[in-house]
Amino acid sequence: MSENWQPVINQPWFHPLLLLVWFLIGLGLRLTNLTAKPPWTDEFSTLVFSLGNSFLPVPLDQAIAPDILLQPLQPQPTASISDVWAHLSYETNHPPLYFFLAHWWMQLFPTQQGLVSLWGARSLAAILGAASIPAIYGLGWLTFRSRLIAHLAAAIMAVSPYAIFLAQEARHYTLAILWVIASVACFVIATRHIQNRTQIPIATTLAWVVINACGIASHYFFVLTLCSQALVLIFLAWRQRTFLSPPWLRIYAAVVGTVVSGVVWLPIFLHNSYGDKLTDWIQQPRQGLEWISPLFQAFAAWVTMLFLLPIESPQIAIVILSGLVMLIFFIWFLPKLIRGIKVQLKQPETQILSGFILSAIALFFVFTYFLGIDLTRGARYNFVYFPAVIVLLGASLAVSWHSPNNGKKAVAIVWLMGFCSAITVICNLGYQKYYRPDLFLQLVNNTSQVRVVIATTQITHVQIGEMMGIAREWKLQDSSSPSLQFILAHQDRNPHTSTTTLNNILQTLPKPFDLWLVNFHAPIAAEAEKCLADTQSLAAVNGYEYKIYHCR
Repeated sequence: MSENWQPVINQPWFHPLLLLVWFLIGLGLRLTNLTAKPPWTDEFSTLVFSLGNSFLPVPLDQAIAPDILLQPLQPQPTASISDVWAHLSYETNHPPLYFFLAHWWMQLFPTQQGLVSLWGARSLAAILGAASIPAIYGLGWLTFRSRLIAHLAAAIMAVSPYAIFLAQEARHYTLAILWVIASVACFVIATRHIQNRTQIPIATTLAWVVINACGIASHYFFVLTLCSQALVLIFLAWRQRTFLSPPWLRIYAAVVGTVVSGVVWLPIFLHNSYGDKLTDWIQQPRQGLEWISPLFQAFAAWVTMLFLLPIESPQIAIVILSGLVMLIFFIWFLPKLIRGIKVQLKQPETQILSGFILSAIALFFVFTYFLGIDLTRGARYNFVYFPAVIVLLGASLAVSWHSPNNGKKAVAIVWLMGFCSAITVICNLGYQKYYRPDLFLQLVNNTSQVRVVIATTQITHVQIGEMMGIAREWKLQDSSSPSLQFILAHQDRNPHTSTTTLNNILQTLPKPFDLWLVNFHAPIAAEAEKCLADTQSLAAVNGYEYKIYHCR
């Protein structure tokens, strides 16, 4: 900054005020259009379990009305935290901390036509996401002792399209990000004591254990954050050729405490009868070019931590233009990023952060290519090292800021690109919702003039959530469809089970009606074949593959 600004910068109120600006910008972006996009299956899991309800009472293998399907979304005055834990531990594979918080939080908001408030549920994640802005400022200051780097990290976090994508969903990732920031802060303190060969304060050790315990209780993949830290610590120990100097004994104590806090969840995780089915989507076998797809998926997630333009717009001209601008920006920005990191790598703090990030990325690819679990398919899983990336970006941009060749303008351009990217996500033109029940219901209303029966195959509560999205839109929109029924045909290892079930139900339904087979992964029932097929092949609307039969 110029010398004219120096007296202002030195004022005690300047930095808190500037941080407040970043926080308000970030909070405003995260709360904008918060309910414009309909919830998807994972969010329905959050809503149902946080209410202390269960998916199990939803009737299977029969025709049911939308209100029956939506009963798990109705708050129950008698539900308690014990109900949240009971259903969560049996029906899903997530730890409970966020769901407990959401249970209390959602009680503050009125229902929407008898259903839990979506704004209430998503606002918790949005506020926690905004809280990561001052938290990342603290991590940047702690790591580099530079207010400039801390402010740049906070400014980037405020507008990061990836951060806003996570903050606008009723899920636990923004809480997990706060624990990652706190854990990495303790990790940075520990590595500093290792390098100085001084004792780690006992308060830091205890805080590290508690933070790690809360992180694991928020998301099991937080363990990847801890493993990445462990790899860096092992490297430091090897380089110093010592494992018994003053800081190491308390690091061992932190490790033991963290392991104990994680092991308590192991019996629940291993004995969960739904866990394997819920993670099938990241354990799909690969063939041919699918072996290199994780590389592109990982790269896309890295890029969108900083910028993302409307590449998912329905207008092809906007898509092409957005892709071209992103490419030009990337080519312009990459040399500046590399130069900044090279300069900062002279500092041990940058080496520690870089080692942590590279260790996390290496673990992702080990899981993907050697264990058959493609973590790159879920961009949200990058939360385990995302805060460290933001701090490293802030450190790199600080080098550009001090550059005499329009460095400050370059940093401003980067931030404005991030701000435009944030608007892209808010408007559902980037990180687009995969499921759009509102668009599907619009198609149903425009196509069917008689009673509608929607049938799907059901394996877990994921499929129930897909149908809940349609039923919720139908209820909230007061749809003009004459009537609507759902059939959740349970499917075991034999897909013909669902076919037989559907066939038996269709024989009992009075005609006329339109049968919509939606995400129906089984052979077509003979009773459906007696009806007039509207389409000879499957069509799709944002997550809903369908085929229509007119039964007269």
